[in-house]
Amino acid sequence: MFLLLFIQPKLASAQTQSYQLGAGDTIIIKVYGEDALTLETKITNSGTINYPFLGALKLNGLTIKQVEKLVYDGLKGDYFIEPSVFVGMVEYRPFYIHGEVKKPGGYPYQPGMTVNQAIALAGGLTERASQEKISISREGSKVESEQGTINSAIQAGDTITIEQRFF
Repeated sequence: MFLLLFIQPKLASAQTQSYQLGAGDTIIIKVYGEDALTLETKITNSGTINYPFLGALKLNGLTIKQVEKLVYDGLKGDYFIEPSVFVGMVEYRPFYIHGEVKKPGGYPYQPGMTVNQAIALAGGLTERASQEKISISREGSKVESEQGTINSAIQAGDTITIEQRFF
């Protein structure tokens, strides 16, 4: 039991570090000692933000660490000698669930979520729901959708469809 509790936070942390930003994510950028450069902003549909001194920054598909380096590189030299930049997640973009759930719609994503947790947020399954006919459409994927299970991992921006079962 103790080992599981010890490993779980590390897994969530690894997922957060590899998380790729996209439209709808809200981030915060801070530069130590420069309150005027603190910015909490939502990434636009075009995948960009506007940052002081640097203008429009394309963040779509980047990780938090890559954004820190982008801001650091942009500020270093022209504006600061050695800026200390922090970038953090404020709110992930939502995932969507529809079909045979009690409250279909968009819900806030959290790293490590599964289809089962998404169903719980959506009020549970209806009496006609099939636990075998679950499809997951990945945001930005060219593939139509993939077959999922109750234990499938989901990502921010995914669309989950729960089909009807036939008696």
